[in-house]
This record gives sequence, structure tokens and C-alpha cells, in this order.
Amino acid sequence: MADNSRSSSSSKTKTVRSQKIQLPSPTDERMHDESLDHALPIRSHTPGHLSSKSQSHSRRKASESSIRQRSQSVATKSAYTTHPPSQPPPSVKPISNGDGDGSRNTVGQSSSTDGAEGKRPPPMRSTSAIAGKPSSTSISSSPTAARKTSAAPKPRGAFVPFPPLQDPKTAPDVPAAPSSGMYWSLAPVSGASHTPLRAHTMTLVGSNVFVFGGCDSRACFNELYVLDADSFHWSSPQVVGDIPVPLRAMTCTAVGKKLVVFGGGDGPAYYNDIYVLDTVNFRWHRPRVVGDKIPSARRAHTACLYKNGIYVFGGGDGVRALNDVWRLDVADTNKMSWKLVSGPSSGSPGRDNKPKARGYHTANMVGSKLIIYGGSDGGECFNDVWVYDVDTQVWKAVTIPITFRRLSHTSTIVGSYLFVVGGHDGNDYSNDVLLLNLVTMTWDKRKVYGLPPSGRGYHGTVLYDSRLIMIGGFDGGEVFSDVWLLELAVHSYYSQISHFTIEV
Repeated sequence: MADNSRSSSSSKTKTVRSQKIQLPSPTDERMHDESLDHALPIRSHTPGHLSSKSQSHSRRKASESSIRQRSQSVATKSAYTTHPPSQPPPSVKPISNGDGDGSRNTVGQSSSTDGAEGKRPPPMRSTSAIAGKPSSTSISSSPTAARKTSAAPKPRGAFVPFPPLQDPKTAPDVPAAPSSGMYWSLAPVSGASHTPLRAHTMTLVGSNVFVFGGCDSRACFNELYVLDADSFHWSSPQVVGDIPVPLRAMTCTAVGKKLVVFGGGDGPAYYNDIYVLDTVNFRWHRPRVVGDKIPSARRAHTACLYKNGIYVFGGGDGVRALNDVWRLDVADTNKMSWKLVSGPSSGSPGRDNKPKARGYHTANMVGSKLIIYGGSDGGECFNDVWVYDVDTQVWKAVTIPITFRRLSHTSTIVGSYLFVVGGHDGNDYSNDVLLLNLVTMTWDKRKVYGLPPSGRGYHGTVLYDSRLIMIGGFDGGEVFSDVWLLELAVHSYYSQISHFTIEV
């Protein structure tokens, strides 16, 4: 998929997708029953197409050249026809798709252009049985709804001045908060404007937050934005080199001052490619991958760095959800190699002591322990916590008395606590802040003051100084471009806890 002739101007390409999802009929939903004839088309219940099979089983991976041709022809092509959502299956609560709204069904048709370079295939409905929320025009004038971005977005790249201080006479009445309490506020941003984003990546290098890729309600992007975490000023640096194609639901891991992007996809396309961005000169390159073992193409997976290795877990490959663990050796960011350290489940109940296959979960590394929480396999929203010791290569389930179901959330290590923000609980999007004590392995739900953001998933969160910074996301009806700050107050001292052990 490498294209060394690609110019830097292609970093502004995007692929237009349909805004809404057409859901399977009740007849289609019954096709998930394994007792039925597998010759029938199997439809997925998975957020963002973690799994989707075609009747002929002839889905072919879209070639990169055709993806680029379609991206470059966006200026002369019209948008896909939108389709009204239908009723989701009774066994699955309405979960709006934060990753796959623009995806297309590949049943009976290749995702390549089949010789017609630059020609888009005809629009086809999505196979994801995930409902969208009502249009944002029907949102009430509640305080939460008032905080949503209602103004028309500025043109891409337009300069946004620093917002003036709000007049105390017109400012919202926010109850006083104790100095020890956590506090939500909307960040006063300035600089380069950007589209609302979901399923993007957020990676902290120094005091800069690098935001890459993702999609809005119509398109996927391959653009890079940088937020100064001190001044909240956005910039849009010019990038050169082997720029990635538009992506969503990929991972981006900081290795020193370089960012390693793996996987992701757009529409029917799933990738297992690796891109590296040097944050000093803003040059992308494709590293040489040695060895004959590589993970399957996937998105909605997770990636964590430990001892010159990036550990990738789970996700979906377009056919099924996954639960394998791969290690990418990044000691040399120009030459890398893959190693399978924990294979997929055998499928026999009771034989595998490992988490169920899943995507849209979270993963955090504490010492040699990889902590997996939540996610979904397309039919179930999980509440379990698993620990994988990468040194001993042993999985262990964590027993927790009170649990919370979550998918498309974020989790951030703050000292000996895991701060979980937002996500979907199987019924609705949430703006809760949950704390998992990694020593006692118990959940704690803390009160947060200020005006909180609306419930959302598919956002990004990083820890900087004494606050969590949250960008973008999706609430089932609207994609966001806002930046929120969660002041940790006394909880910021948690980050000073550096010596503790996880006993499972």
C-alpha cells in the first residue's frame, strides 16, 4: 500500500460517506442465529463494523490506489444518498455508530473500482444494526443541550480568535464547587479551526496534543492538528512524506518524539499498515517490516508501549471481533517486526482463560500489566476487567463486586487509578467519570462539579499537568469539535503515586 510518490497536498483529502445508517429488517436480524443456514447473509450488530460477512464470502480489501482515487475525486462527485434508520433488533439497545456511520455494505460487490479508476461504487446501505439518535434539531433547550455546538462550523483552516471573557451578567449560573472537587469546563480555544471528529487519535508529546484522522458525520480524514495544552491554541502543521490514507478507529502510540500509527480503516476498508510521524520535522514515513508474521487488518483495537514494544489487542477485522495480542518491536522506528504473543480463542467454552473477542474497549499499561476494560463484540456491551502480564504471558480476570458496562469510552492512568470518561453503557451515552482503584480493584463514582459535557463516546482524552483534556466525540446525533477540561483538583496528587502493585 505504500505510495512514495504521494505529495503532501494529499493530506487534505477526504472520502465522503453517507450520514445515516439503514438497518437490517427483522428478517435480517434472525440470520444471526447460528442454527440457521449459513448460506444466508450474516449481518453484524457490531459498532463500527467489527464484523461483517457477505453471502458469497468474496469481500476483497480495497486497494490503496482506488481509495486514493475515490478520495481525490471528491470535489467532482456528489455525496451518497442518506437512508433513514430502521428499528434495531430487540436484543440490542440503540447504540449510534461512532465509527461506521459512513460505512457501506460489501455484500455481492468488491470495494475496489474494478478497472474504473476514480469511479465511486453505487451507494449501498450499512450492515451495522445500530440506530442513530433523532436529529439534533429536535434537541430540547435543556442546559446540557445548550452546551452543544449549534453554530455553523468555520471553514477548514480558518483562524479562530481567542474567545473574549464572558459577561458575568449573561454567564450561566454554575453552583459553587469545593476546591477539592473535580470540575468540568469548556476550554477557550483559538487558532486553526477543524471539523468535528470522532474515532480519531489523541497523543501527548511534551505539552502538545497531536490529533490525527477520525471522521465527522460524512467523511474520514488524514489530517493532523496540534493543540498546545498550555495555551489551548490549535495549529495545522504542513506534513510531508508517505502520508496515511484517511483513517478512523486506528491507534497512535508515542515512541519518544515519534508517533506510530497502526491499523484503522474507512468504510469497507481495513488496514494493518504502519505509519510513523516525526513530530520534529512533521515527516511521515513507512517503516520496513521484517518477518513473515503480521496481524490481520483491523480497527477499534488498542495499543500500549512497554519496553520498546507496542502491544496490540483485539479490534475487528471486518469478519469477526478479535482477542489476540501482538507485539510490534519499535526499538528501531525504521525497521520493525511483529510477534504473536497471545493467539485467538480456540472457540471451545471453558478452555480459554482470556477475554472475549472485542473492540471499542480500552487498554492501559501499568508496569508489565496490560489492563483491558469494557468494549463490545457487536452484540454485548462488556463490563469486565482483565489483566495480561506481558512478561509471563498470562491472562487473569478481575473479580469486581460492582461493575459498569462501557464501550467507546476513554481510560487514563492517574497514579494508581484508572479514570474512565464517557462512553456507551448499552443503553445510552454517558458523561460519567468512573475511577477504578488498581490496588483494591474496586470502582468509585465521584461527584464532578461545573457544567459537564454532554454524554458521548468515540472521543479522546489525555492527562496533562493537573487536568484531563477531552476532544471531540459523538452522542448518537452530533459529532463534536469542542475541547473540555476536567480539573482533577486534589485528585491530581494521584499522579505522584508511582510505586504500587496490581495483584490479581
